Amino acid sequence: MAQLEAKPRGENGALLEIHNLRVEATVFSLGETARQVTLVDGVSLALQRGRVLGLIGESGAGKSTIGLSSMGYSRGGVRITGGQVFLNGRDILKGGVQDLRRVRGKAVCYVAQSAAAAFNPARRLMDQVVEAALLHGVATQAEVEKRALALFAKLRLPDPKNIACRYPHQVSGGQLQRVMTAMALCSEPDLIVFDEPTTALDVTTQIDVLTAIKDAIRHTGVTALYITHDLAVVAQVSDEIIVLRDGKMVEHGETRQIIEMPRMDYTKALVSVRSIDHKEKRPTDKSLLSVEHVTAAYGGDAVKVLQDVSVEVHPGQTLAVVGESGSGKSTLARVITGLLPPVAGSITFAGRTLTPKLANRSKDDLRELQMIYQMADVAMNPRQTVGTIIGRPLEFYFGMRGRERDARVAELLDEIEMSKGFIDRYPAELSGGQKQRVCIARALASKPKLIICDEVTSALDPLVADGILKLLLRLQKIEDVAYLFITHDLATVKAIADSIAVMYRGGVVRYGSKTQVLTPPFDPYTELLLSSVPQMELGWLEHAINDRRMESAGY
Repeated sequence: MAQLEAKPRGENGALLEIHNLRVEATVFSLGETARQVTLVDGVSLALQRGRVLGLIGESGAGKSTIGLSSMGYSRGGVRITGGQVFLNGRDILKGGVQDLRRVRGKAVCYVAQSAAAAFNPARRLMDQVVEAALLHGVATQAEVEKRALALFAKLRLPDPKNIACRYPHQVSGGQLQRVMTAMALCSEPDLIVFDEPTTALDVTTQIDVLTAIKDAIRHTGVTALYITHDLAVVAQVSDEIIVLRDGKMVEHGETRQIIEMPRMDYTKALVSVRSIDHKEKRPTDKSLLSVEHVTAAYGGDAVKVLQDVSVEVHPGQTLAVVGESGSGKSTLARVITGLLPPVAGSITFAGRTLTPKLANRSKDDLRELQMIYQMADVAMNPRQTVGTIIGRPLEFYFGMRGRERDARVAELLDEIEMSKGFIDRYPAELSGGQKQRVCIARALASKPKLIICDEVTSALDPLVADGILKLLLRLQKIEDVAYLFITHDLATVKAIADSIAVMYRGGVVRYGSKTQVLTPPFDPYTELLLSSVPQMELGWLEHAINDRRMESAGY
């Protein structure tokens, strides 16, 4: 069996040292021979014990690849082709499979972005949390379970014993993310890799999970790599930050220096993102969409998810519907599109009352009311080209064929700032931002009056999301299309909205123009929502938590 190569610890006594890391992948494009691409190109870093290093950059920058490489792991089709990874003074890339198994789950642990996808749905949470610690013989089952319950309490999970007995689907997304953090800490590792642990969470949940992670790191003294594309988030937990782009290091420095005095242009762009200045429009005399006193439920009348909801969207304007997960935002979209008939209330669109069921709506109803989904990956057929995807509504609604259709597809690609050279590409050959642009073009192809945008930027990097928002605003001016924009991101709301509806537990708690909704005094929930948006300033998290504690204490 190959043995791990010992290396004398450097003078800096780093727990993790990566020297000149190079990671490559084999890419197979349709009609082309296989080619090699470089994912990480000569990155080096040193991380001291007890410190947190933030890795930040857009998709494809190499953040997760570096994080996984610190565990000696690479995804399918990806290879570590150069460099060294020293953990506790030993090069883990020199060992065999058995040596790596002894490292993973004990010396280094991993917290994934999507806890829901990472847990086994058929096993109770406690069984999964203690599994790695038991496999590595860290302690007896009773000792490990006791440690797990203590971690649950430290991570502010309600009723730890009850949580431990539940299955993954029986807890919320924020709770499941904290359970995964407890699982990583249970083996008492030297290093934890946090891979976008709060990206999929709404802001009110994110602040709780961020606080729990930061407290856990401080109390246990564990060393951590924190991977994210949100600079405001990483500023709250990291001691130092590395900015990555196209697999290369752009800038490395202490957190304060990166946030307040960035040196490189790319870092400056990340710091200044979301600076869109959108002047709200005054509502017109006549609304395009009117939702009146809508109540909706699942399972007949068993579970009411919308309660007496009334909102309006005016022609050429944007209504932002904002709220945490489970507030009813996406359910409202399902009711408007006819996917979920309401129990009570009515919906008027373009001067006509919409039938509750999608199947009973006219072709004009379908054409004039389009939807763009959060996950562009699953919204497109992976076996169809971009030209076919955008061309389908042109054929269905307008009977376009051949050159006429292809010319219109090229025009739409030009509108979304993509060239006609993308017509023959497949979704797998596009970046996340490009996929979302194709979905926007497909929606525009039917010449809609209203587009429902359901969290269309939440899965994108800040710079890419910024580009999508600017594109939507530009297209709104050109096409005079209205948007119903569903989001949990207040920065997005400020950038794009003319009016805002704040939803909580199926009801609208605050509604009006952007100026009215964002001007105090606030109702308690809107105030909580606004105060939970991460700010690009050091110490913001501590101030936000202290303010909450003082309010709950009655000060």
